[in-house]
Amino acid sequence: MRLSKFKELIRDEFGEAYGAVICRDLVLSELGDQSADAALAAGEDPRVVWLAICRAQSVPEARWHGLNKNTKK
Repeated sequence: MRLSKFKELIRDEFGEAYGAVICRDLVLSELGDQSADAALAAGEDPRVVWLAICRAQSVPEARWHGLNKNTKK
């Protein structure tokens, strides 16, 4: 997963401001008690970080791949 996709998923699920707080402050035990920001800075795959956040925040599995943004009518 690209970092841009990770940021999009965070923004869509949590909003811009709260998403930033989660990435900065939420300690993820799955990632060695690091925040998402620290894990990404250390080179962790954004997909691994995203899934750890999903599990820690009880995001329903149906939304782990993002929101259905199909705007085709």
